Amino acid sequence: MVIDVKKLYEKDHVGKEVILQGWIRSHRKQKEFGFIDFYDGTCFKSIQIIYESDIDDFEDIQKLKAGCSLTIEGVVVESPGAGQAFEVKAKKITLEGDSLEDYPIQPKRHTREFLREVAHLRPRTNLFQAVFRIRSVVAMAIHEYFQNNGFVYVHTPLLTTSDCEGSDQMFKVTTVDFDKLPKDENGKFDASKDLFGKQVYITGTGQLHGEAFAMAFKKIYTFGPTFRTEKSNTKTHANEFWMIEPEIAFCDLEGLMDIEEEMLKYVVKQVIDKCPKEMQFLDKFVENGLLDKLNKLVSSNFVRINYEDVIPILKKAAVKWDFEPEFGEDIAKEHEKYITEYFDAPVFITNWPKEIKPFYMKLNPDGKTVASVDLQVPGAGELMGGSQREEDFNKLVKRCDEMNIDKSSIDWFINLRKYGTCVHSGFGMGFERLLIYLTGVENIRDVIPFPRTPNNCDF
Repeated sequence: MVIDVKKLYEKDHVGKEVILQGWIRSHRKQKEFGFIDFYDGTCFKSIQIIYESDIDDFEDIQKLKAGCSLTIEGVVVESPGAGQAFEVKAKKITLEGDSLEDYPIQPKRHTREFLREVAHLRPRTNLFQAVFRIRSVVAMAIHEYFQNNGFVYVHTPLLTTSDCEGSDQMFKVTTVDFDKLPKDENGKFDASKDLFGKQVYITGTGQLHGEAFAMAFKKIYTFGPTFRTEKSNTKTHANEFWMIEPEIAFCDLEGLMDIEEEMLKYVVKQVIDKCPKEMQFLDKFVENGLLDKLNKLVSSNFVRINYEDVIPILKKAAVKWDFEPEFGEDIAKEHEKYITEYFDAPVFITNWPKEIKPFYMKLNPDGKTVASVDLQVPGAGELMGGSQREEDFNKLVKRCDEMNIDKSSIDWFINLRKYGTCVHSGFGMGFERLLIYLTGVENIRDVIPFPRTPNNCDF
């Protein structure tokens, strides 16, 4: 009976015969025996396979290389070596799939830049075994939190006419022949001749459609891919990434921050509990102190402070800023880092100037700020951004006009305010940005299986 390597570590199998199926990570050969570092992807740990010269096809087995897929039949025995309680003594080793001499993932350290060039093979390395298993656990934890708290999971469309991000940041979708573009009387592209009869984009957010469902189900969340055309090659930007976007009816800004804090603590705790080996590996080889950082977040009381109180703190700081903090402007990465260090805790910064925030945020009574919130976490900066949404129809229309928003493409969204509107709030969190924080792997290209960034759409 075939058994997963994971099961060998969950229950004592010493003395039992097992069949394993997986791959060679490394192979050490001696004259009369050999050791295979064997893994099957079901857990972070590998297992040592030992074989001796009396096994069938001994000479052929000695030729097996890293990357080969095998079926191992053997007995679990206590290991005399240090660092492992047991190993498998092979009775039969069957080659399922050979690996050529030019197999790129050899038993040595590879740079992350090199591994991006072989993204189809990098999941076989220890680093990416850890990162992508954590990605899976985090995704499940996010669903668990919202499902356990009465949220409805909504699949918002990837194709949209809602130009809420600005058409210059959104991918355009078309079915027309580029060599025979239909044009109007002004010589411009005639979208009416396209499949949908209008200009269509690949979504940059599920928020607007999510708000519509929040007005029916009270608490909803979206969790899916989003796309931006931003030509940025920073460590935290990609053209395809995943977003978590809850929307909650009858919820103000204070209630929203309660949910953000509770959700983040839940997810972090799940990763610490369910991925101990992966987290220990990352703490040792990627970011020293990672586990301390995450455990501290779980036990922290998040600070809540107004934007207008943050700027004076930054201005009084005995720091030579690369970007001088100013009222009415966004804060830079260096400011985010300082604020979390200043309070020694995650920090909610609230009530930002309306000029630097989107049209749909609730205008505060001062007429100058909006009821928005950004969560800054130690070591990563901004992790979530949210707001109380503007529920007043006339005020929302006015904001659209002030910001030159094309109301025709989102008239249905604006009109939600005519039919049973209420106080409501929501936030967005980039899934990959969360993974960067949780794993210590600082580049977004290394927490997405196949990254899509400027000049890079391989695989």
